Amino acid sequence: MDLHKLSSAQIITLGFAGVILLGGIILWLPVCAAPGEQTSFIDALFTAATSVCVTGLVTVTTAAHWSVVGKCVILLLIQLGGLGVIAVGMSLFLLAGRRLTLKGRKLIQETYNLDTLSGMAEVIKKVVVCTLGAEALGAVCYAFAFVPGYGWKKGIIQSVFTSVSAFCNAGIDILGEESLAPYVTDPLVNVVTMVLIISGGLGFLVWWDLYRVAKKRSGWKRLKIHSKLAVTVTALLVLGGGLLFLIFEYDNPETLRGMSVGGKVQAAMFQSVTTRTAGFFTIDQSCLTDASIVLTLFLMFTGGSPMGTAGGVKTTTLAILVLTVAAYLKGKGDTEVFNRKIKEQNIRTAIVVTMLGFTVLLVSGMALSMTMDASFIDVIFETVSALGTAGLSRGITGDLTLIGKIIIILDMYLGRIGPITLATAIVMRARNANQNVHLAEENILIG
Repeated sequence: MDLHKLSSAQIITLGFAGVILLGGIILWLPVCAAPGEQTSFIDALFTAATSVCVTGLVTVTTAAHWSVVGKCVILLLIQLGGLGVIAVGMSLFLLAGRRLTLKGRKLIQETYNLDTLSGMAEVIKKVVVCTLGAEALGAVCYAFAFVPGYGWKKGIIQSVFTSVSAFCNAGIDILGEESLAPYVTDPLVNVVTMVLIISGGLGFLVWWDLYRVAKKRSGWKRLKIHSKLAVTVTALLVLGGGLLFLIFEYDNPETLRGMSVGGKVQAAMFQSVTTRTAGFFTIDQSCLTDASIVLTLFLMFTGGSPMGTAGGVKTTTLAILVLTVAAYLKGKGDTEVFNRKIKEQNIRTAIVVTMLGFTVLLVSGMALSMTMDASFIDVIFETVSALGTAGLSRGITGDLTLIGKIIIILDMYLGRIGPITLATAIVMRARNANQNVHLAEENILIG
């Protein structure tokens, strides 16, 4: 296959698919399973997909089913998925002393939706350094909680694995079936996990912009519009979601009722953050109230911000849709934010990404409901979690049928590459279209 003839979207799509397939084959090997355990190919492929797509849904318990080799393979796949196949590939290319070609620069530009072709090698270096640095810092912080409980060797391994998984928004852990539930009121574990999740999900561009502004001491006004929007929406969703979860679950005996006020606040905030495609849990998702389930579905579908490790349709997409509706209701012709006009192309991209996301959700939800005996809300929860690469479940992942596992694998795959490839395809189509051709207008009744 001649890579030069493939578009960037095709390379990204095939790259992720190739890594998932290779990872599935490796995890299928007996050496990757713990003594006494056997792995079917579909479970191996499912685990590879949830790792590369940084989702967190698992059909077998990660801590018990996989050997040390298998856990190392899973950790590597999570890191590949978090960094991105393109970033990892280009990093190896640069380490080999090679210079980026024009094709490679365009690929990086379109992968991260950048405005320029200059400095692409520096972008890759920053992505890798920032990721590894954040994960190392997180592992050190986790060690203060895990080493006393597990001992030096196992505690350090737990710290590193959890830190990588949290920053990459994967939600896969080797702690056991209860995930972080034993640490529901532990301030250190809660804060470190939430900071890593938000850091990974906020997006590298935003962090670099925040660093640039802080370095120059120029304040909020000097931030780029994208950064302002991403930070604002993230803060509103995290804080608003935490407050609503606290209200909805405050007297729920299955979740928060037995905790102190401080513990309830921690658990509510953690639930709000982890729904941003992280996948860890400290409270049982199957015990949530109906109101909390609806809120969780919304937050999982929204996800994080562009050029980060989170999935979903993205915070900026949600913001553009809300701002467009608000502008229409106010009688404005343009969608505006922070005294700037949003490009028509961005609005169309947001609409298309959201509608395609809903379409995939509807089709896969109906297909999954036909393959298993489970409540509709559990099926939708699982589907949204897979498509938004959130990784939360109400306990039906292990009961998925063969066809059900394939559906969820496809959902995770589409959820991971969808926003990137769709945005790229739409932007490139808009650039190549003849903007001088306009057809006659016609009115259509709406509503």
